[in-house]
Amino acid sequence: MQIQINSNNSIDTGESFERWANAELNDSFSRYKDEITRIEVHMSDENGEKISPDHKRCMMEARLANREPVAVNHHGANQDEAFRGASEKLKRVLEHSLGKLRDHRARESIRRETDLDNA
Repeated sequence: MQIQINSNNSIDTGESFERWANAELNDSFSRYKDEITRIEVHMSDENGEKISPDHKRCMMEARLANREPVAVNHHGANQDEAFRGASEKLKRVLEHSLGKLRDHRARESIRRETDLDNA
């Protein structure tokens, strides 16, 4: 699973943020490492120099093997809040969609062997 951190000119993610974000995402999404090929993180400051609540934005996109990508957004007062909120949203979306897929694969067929023998 590759992790890519991007930011616009109005926000400085820095090397320490990128190391921390990589560790957090690897830990949070380790159970899906076989299904996720890449996670892209886009950090931005939507108001630039102006101070306002929830002006930091984090968009996360998970690229999945053999499936459509999944993307979420979260706004927060600072980078940490925006990142953690987006990470939690992405985790819920993946648990829902990939969990359903796993449950579906684990189920037994509705057809029984005796039904197939009589066919």
